[in-house]
Amino acid sequence: MWNTLKEIRVQSLSMSFKSEARSTTEIKPHKLSEIIHREKDRFTTGFSEMDSVLGGGVVPGSVVLLAGDPGIGKSTLLLQAAINISLKKKIVLYISGEESEQQIKLRAVRLTKNLKNESLLLVSLTTTDQIANLVAEIKPELVIIDSIQTMESENLTGLSGSVGQVRYAAAEFIKVAKTLNIPTILVGHVTKEGMVAGPMVLSHMVDTVLFLEGEKNTGVRILRCLKNRFGPIDEVGIFAMQEGGMEEVKNPEQLFLTKGNNAPGSVLVANLEGTRALLVEVQALLVFSKLPMPRRIAAGIDYKRLELLLAVLQRHARLPVEQMDVFVNVAGGLKLTDPACDLGICLSILSSIKNINLSRVVGIAEVGLLGELRTPPFLEKRIREAKKLGFTKIITPKNYHSIEEVVRMLAK
Repeated sequence: MWNTLKEIRVQSLSMSFKSEARSTTEIKPHKLSEIIHREKDRFTTGFSEMDSVLGGGVVPGSVVLLAGDPGIGKSTLLLQAAINISLKKKIVLYISGEESEQQIKLRAVRLTKNLKNESLLLVSLTTTDQIANLVAEIKPELVIIDSIQTMESENLTGLSGSVGQVRYAAAEFIKVAKTLNIPTILVGHVTKEGMVAGPMVLSHMVDTVLFLEGEKNTGVRILRCLKNRFGPIDEVGIFAMQEGGMEEVKNPEQLFLTKGNNAPGSVLVANLEGTRALLVEVQALLVFSKLPMPRRIAAGIDYKRLELLLAVLQRHARLPVEQMDVFVNVAGGLKLTDPACDLGICLSILSSIKNINLSRVVGIAEVGLLGELRTPPFLEKRIREAKKLGFTKIITPKNYHSIEEVVRMLAK
């Protein structure tokens, strides 16, 4: 606007990391054959589940964004990883913009007995430029910043968490990580829709995007990879939140399967999480309804998908579901989005209506609107997982072609 003044603060280049970045020698491109790469440069986090999601470990110079709902365990997981790495005599700098150093110490007391750790450095700071200078001065082996939304700089206007501040902070931290070859993990908030908060460019700027999800009333936590420049994006890590922090779950069936359950209404499905096949128990309860419009309650599966499967069962299997209240639940608090679980959901409903025990049956198939059974991806891997756990009665499109055939066979 005319006749107005705006104050702009200019930071001294001698106090900024930018001066160190600009004082580098003449830039010279290198041939692809001249670049030396060693896979062993990765270092582990102490969690094999987290390492597999990252593609084998943390890559030097990489920037990882870890997002998740509030209270899901992001800070706990990263503090445990920082403790594990620091015990290997690697300097880890943990920067918190949300908690004081005393609060982090209280969590560390709960997570570890080794409190004389001299390789783990804690600092509570929210100024982007001071953090960049601190990292350049200490040069640790790993930097954890919790969280990117709390960072702010006087070089531009706006409060912490605004688009400009988040973008500026991410650019500065990425510049430090790439220039000094220091891996950096940024913690990110999420919106009420479950998306990473801040500008979408934040996900494009970082090398890896991880998402920690799970129900707060259950201890199950799933670490997913949404983007990875150094590995696959279809791996998942499974953890359990305990009193002593995050614990790896190397045998997921102990979380999702109920031992000794022989009641009707229970069927097993082979859910694919990334490249891992997990056997999960689906439970259904159907009772005659006195309401003009019977209730349909789904926990762990999509409500609309349940309505679709009920319509298929009513039309092609001739089950009287239109007169019943339907309640479907996935044991363990897991959310199923895999179409291969359709058959298992239908069988659990059949089991409840006909009062048939199908607790040792595994259903693996996608159910179409015409009642046909479709072959899901990685069918053999799902079958092998079921057989490894001792289940022999496995219903797939290899054995039956329609839901009507399956219902007729089980109802005998």
